[in-house]
Amino acid sequence: MENENVILDKSYNFALRIIKVYKFLNTQKKFILSKQLLRSGTSIGANITEAQEAISKKDFKNKMFIALKEAAESRYWVKLLKDSEYLTQKQAKSLLDDLEEIIKILSKIVKNAN
Repeated sequence: MENENVILDKSYNFALRIIKVYKFLNTQKKFILSKQLLRSGTSIGANITEAQEAISKKDFKNKMFIALKEAAESRYWVKLLKDSEYLTQKQAKSLLDDLEEIIKILSKIVKNAN
């Protein structure tokens, strides 16, 4: 049985949710905004996955920091989509709650990675 990796699991599940939001926004013909969110929202987990194969502690910290920056960018896009009423308050709150949890975990990992 594989060890549980909380941040990897959370970022993967978040990416799946973002793909669903992307599909929904594309039905609304919001291609530019949906593509930006898709890129940043799926990049979080991709960078965390890359960090698992880092060649040094510095490389690990750098990949995790990039994941943190992508999470912050995703938060921006979700807020923009909420405030422009392309996402409902409820949809946005759920995504933002997930992002805040991911950001907190990544911040601790980056801070403690030496």
